[in-house]
Amino acid sequence: MAYETVNPASGALLKSFADISEAALEAAVATAQRAYQTDWRDRPVAERAQILSKAAALLRERVDEYAGYVTLEMGKLSGAARAEVQLSAAILDYYASHAEEFSRPKTFSGFPDSVLETRPIGAILAIEPWNFPYYQVARVVGPQLAAGNVVLLKHAENVPQCALAFERLMRDAGAPAGVFTNLFASIEQVGRLIDDPRIVGVTITGSERAGAAVAERAGRNLKKVIAELGGSDPLIVLEDAPLLSTVASAIFGRMFNTGQSCVSSKRIIVVGRARGQAFQEAFVSGLAELKVGEPTAEDTGLGPVSSERALNLLLDQISAAKKGGAKVVVGGERIDRPGFYLQATVLTDITSENPIYAQELFGPVASLFVVDTEEEAIALANASPFGLGGSVFTGDTVRGRAVADRIESGMVFVNQPAWTTPELPFGGVKRSGYGRELSELGFGEFVNRKLVTVVPAGSPPWGPVQSG
Repeated sequence: MAYETVNPASGALLKSFADISEAALEAAVATAQRAYQTDWRDRPVAERAQILSKAAALLRERVDEYAGYVTLEMGKLSGAARAEVQLSAAILDYYASHAEEFSRPKTFSGFPDSVLETRPIGAILAIEPWNFPYYQVARVVGPQLAAGNVVLLKHAENVPQCALAFERLMRDAGAPAGVFTNLFASIEQVGRLIDDPRIVGVTITGSERAGAAVAERAGRNLKKVIAELGGSDPLIVLEDAPLLSTVASAIFGRMFNTGQSCVSSKRIIVVGRARGQAFQEAFVSGLAELKVGEPTAEDTGLGPVSSERALNLLLDQISAAKKGGAKVVVGGERIDRPGFYLQATVLTDITSENPIYAQELFGPVASLFVVDTEEEAIALANASPFGLGGSVFTGDTVRGRAVADRIESGMVFVNQPAWTTPELPFGGVKRSGYGRELSELGFGEFVNRKLVTVVPAGSPPWGPVQSG
């Protein structure tokens, strides 16, 4: 597996990194195991939290440096890259400030002799994608290190400098060797890591294919997996939604990060034929205002996609959609300039027989549907193998909540495209995966919820002991 920095804005190969050797891989796992067993799990929670807080502070101090790696390696617009660094810092701070609370033993009503303790379980393997190179890592590192686990990272092969930067961050924050380790591991090595009894759990954000392969191998080893495997999120526009603000939200929801987000608003569903035409005209007009340019330029609205492979996949999907009867309203072509740029694209007339109907389009390509009724919109929203996020736009929030309740997804937002924050859980259902990250739910995914019951000597052999 080639770990390489290729600038998406130019196509230039800038730096390559060798896969980790077998000896170095063994040493890394052994160091992580030793750090967990002899140090990290037994440290006071406050000390673990202090290191996370320091890492958050360093991210904020070095925001331009860290954002620069993201823009360089995967083409994220500079403003969005800085925002990702700030969000990652907020996640680390969140778990630092809540670690004591989330670790506190819990009692049971009616059972005064029993408590539920929260204990770490060991080394967690994190397999992470390129589209949010720090945020994806922070939402594992924050809760797992706060809980007393240690983390080994297998990052995407096109963001190696981001991976190394996060490893330096944790070292500079005072994390002992082995508490957080970056691995430039091959696919074959990752498989053996999942088999290794020293690895006790796996979290993956990636494709369905990768998630299935990881889950299958982990299952054979009786190891828990948390999987976030993408989405094809619907954005429903009801008849009473204000047009202009909804169009602006839809453009942001579809085009943020050049459309390379699991919770992008990929399928826009408008209720009402006349409304659908008006929405399409305003949406296409808004896309035309996005300035194509270098991701480092502050006025750029549409940057490159992450790689030539990603660009070619999108072009193949657009071609398949057209052959299946879809109409390209705007865009659909590679932009004639250096780098991996795709025109902002809108597809319509997509039937259930079209090859892309059930696919995720991971880039600046929106699928636009127009239906006659709210019921049709809900049915279309749910006619997807994915179930990560979704949005409902309406002037009536009570109605919006009622529609949201019927959407089959892990997250639904009324009158906003999907967003994320440390305090709220993130995750999906169906083929979008299982488990939750962020919030207290994310803290609890890889811990031992240990029941301890203590009664006086001479107590009866069964059942609760009555006091007094």
